Amino acid sequence: MTVLSFIIAMFFWFSVCAILYTYFGYPILIWLMPSFNKNNSQSIYTPSVTLLIAAYNEKNVIEEKIKNSLAIEYPKGKLQILLITDGSNDGTEQVVKPFEKLGITLLHQPERKGKMAAINRAMPYAIGEIIVFSDANNFYKPNTIQKLAQPFVDPQVGAVSGSKTIEKGDGELGNSEGLYWKYESFIKKQESRVSSCTSVAGEILAIRKNLYSTPPNHIINDDFFSAMQTLRQGYKLVYVEDAKSTERISPSAKDEMIRRRRINAGRYQAISMSFRLLPKNPILIWQIVSHKYLRPLVPFFMIIVFILNLFAVLIPYPRPNDWLYLSQPFGLILLILQTIFYLMAIVGMKIEKQQGNSRLRLLFYLPTFLVNSNFAALQGFFQFIKGGQGHLWQKVERR
Repeated sequence: MTVLSFIIAMFFWFSVCAILYTYFGYPILIWLMPSFNKNNSQSIYTPSVTLLIAAYNEKNVIEEKIKNSLAIEYPKGKLQILLITDGSNDGTEQVVKPFEKLGITLLHQPERKGKMAAINRAMPYAIGEIIVFSDANNFYKPNTIQKLAQPFVDPQVGAVSGSKTIEKGDGELGNSEGLYWKYESFIKKQESRVSSCTSVAGEILAIRKNLYSTPPNHIINDDFFSAMQTLRQGYKLVYVEDAKSTERISPSAKDEMIRRRRINAGRYQAISMSFRLLPKNPILIWQIVSHKYLRPLVPFFMIIVFILNLFAVLIPYPRPNDWLYLSQPFGLILLILQTIFYLMAIVGMKIEKQQGNSRLRLLFYLPTFLVNSNFAALQGFFQFIKGGQGHLWQKVERR
């Protein structure tokens, strides 16, 4: 029993430490590291830019997106707005056509081959030195392109990622998602300060055109692939917090789960392609593993923690008051706390659409957000194993 208790305790605490390191340890460590990138004041830099928008069946939002893009403040003649609507069958391209006279470049073909195929077809038409990738349902501040372009004054900068923000007013789901992206923003900012950012938002990503590596059509998370190829070529990936993109969340937690599931399938795909994706810099490898690779593994650690905690209660260590071996009462207390956490998540799912005390609902929804996120990661794993997530993503509506 002593050997069994040791094995249970060892794997339990290893899993606990893995979870804590992923969510808290790595952000703290990267925050404590000294800065190696200096922010030198420079005159305004305005290279030619192509804003490339890939839109599939976005009839409801595409006009607003075009007007938002036309309102961007950037030197006249240096910004090309290129919009590709391949495969759309809801009339998206018909909404775009009247705007061609205002300078919008439209590409459309009836056949749908996926987002990457559409982007790869559009690239020869892009005339900018810098390509800014965007979606149809996110919106830029007027100065966003200028903020994204400025770091390219440094010839060692190969790509720049802006910040993703969630519009307010979408309830606890929106609040939780908003908190998550603020958390992500903090990590990216510290990574960029230390060496290079290792995570990007595909809807606000700028890359030098001559460094762009065409992702294979089967790649799920094309933005991560492009970011890794930039780092592998020895260039920096910079995060600019002031370059903002705003969007709304999915209409429901179920829709948000679908979106996260496919992203996580892409993360497992990236892990399986590590030898092709990872740069040779050991600091960057540490950052990528800590920031991107451990996240989708957290649900497995959570399952291990709960099961081993249950075993520790059912097969107690004979010596009491030894917290390291989860002997009583420590094992029981930890199991009760875990159970309460998961029950709060279940309650949060039930009250998602109900009215009531917003603070109380937020209290329940934070556990719900964490559980849903990790459940989506688990689903993404099985979807990746089965090969069920192809390059043709299931479109998820936004509010």
